[in-house]
Amino acid sequence: MKEETLKSPLRAFMKQRRMGLNDFIQKIANNSYACKHPEVQSILKISPTQEPELMNANPSPPPSPSQQINLGPSSNPHAKPSDFHFLKVIGKGSFGKVLLARHKAEEAFYAVKVLQKKAILKKKEEKHIMSERNVLLKNVKHPFLVGLHFSFQTADKLYFVLDYINGGELFYHLQRERCFLEPRARFYAAEIASALGYLHSLNIVYRDLKPENILLDSQGHIVLTDFGLCKENIEHNGTTSTFCGTPEYLAPEVLHKQPYDRTVDWWCLGAVLYEMLYGLPPFYSRNTAEMYDNILNKPLQLKPNITNSARHLLEGLLQKDRTKRLGAKDDFMEIKSHVFFSLINWDDLINKKITPPFNPNVSGPSDLRHFDPEFTEEPVPNSIGRSPDSILLTASVKEAAEAFLGFSYAPPVDSFL
Repeated sequence: MKEETLKSPLRAFMKQRRMGLNDFIQKIANNSYACKHPEVQSILKISPTQEPELMNANPSPPPSPSQQINLGPSSNPHAKPSDFHFLKVIGKGSFGKVLLARHKAEEAFYAVKVLQKKAILKKKEEKHIMSERNVLLKNVKHPFLVGLHFSFQTADKLYFVLDYINGGELFYHLQRERCFLEPRARFYAAEIASALGYLHSLNIVYRDLKPENILLDSQGHIVLTDFGLCKENIEHNGTTSTFCGTPEYLAPEVLHKQPYDRTVDWWCLGAVLYEMLYGLPPFYSRNTAEMYDNILNKPLQLKPNITNSARHLLEGLLQKDRTKRLGAKDDFMEIKSHVFFSLINWDDLINKKITPPFNPNVSGPSDLRHFDPEFTEEPVPNSIGRSPDSILLTASVKEAAEAFLGFSYAPPVDSFL
């Protein structure tokens, strides 16, 4: 009876393991009967007499809360909230706020993302937050990805100290201008593609490309931000199957809940390029169910007000069959060599030698004209810059502190999330 009961979870376990879902493995690892099964033992790398241990687990013990962890050359292991003057709220999300802050000693301006541990734990989003930190640590070498200077934590909050980018969201500029002329759309699409190609070279799939996550810097260059939905360790031809993203930009294979790969990012690039040229995402409908049906079943319709090369690129990127999608064979190299980008000198692009088609004309760090007043007019909470180190920790705050012990630690590149 026990053997029969075990068969079904084992089949699911083998399937989920291939998809890399660590939490599912943990459930099996904590089941003492399942751990005695030979297949489970071989995967968890345990003997019947040993305690279950996760495959690819970090061999070093977790750091204690008081331990200073070295994040590498860009870290500041002694950072604390009182190091900063928090000046303005410039963004908000599910778990906290993004603030413009000036470092008191350096007098440099940063965007500091402050997240509430309690809110993250409540929604069980620890993995996405840690994944975001891991990806940010790898971004320092690319000009079109926002950089993490360092991260630190207090008992109840996480802090990302990021590049301060104040040219506004692409979404903000699209809203104001409705759509862009083709040369401007080409420039942005090229810089976005370059950033995605770099992430793919690190075996990272971005998964959440949309105009709200694309910023312009003070000169008008693209900066990709918000890496909370990135999926690490996706090798070439590797797949994952987590249902996530933003409705308007979801690829058909994600909606079908099928395994998908890095070509999901090229679909999203097609959706963003379409929106830049036409003012709305492809297959858009106010009715989400209808929009999903459009994405899955409706043929791509392109109005005749774009060039043949733009049309051909959109048809290639917005190909419903991911195996036939542009980028399926040779990833970024296919995008790079498409005729639509024939006017782009990619070496000049990566070195920022191409003058952006639009200059945000910001006068300096305090110029917030491209941020939504809904954020900037909100008062900065007093608790943002207060360190609760001297406060007696409650049970829930203790639990939150323990859940993010590794936050200020830069894991090895080959570590498993």
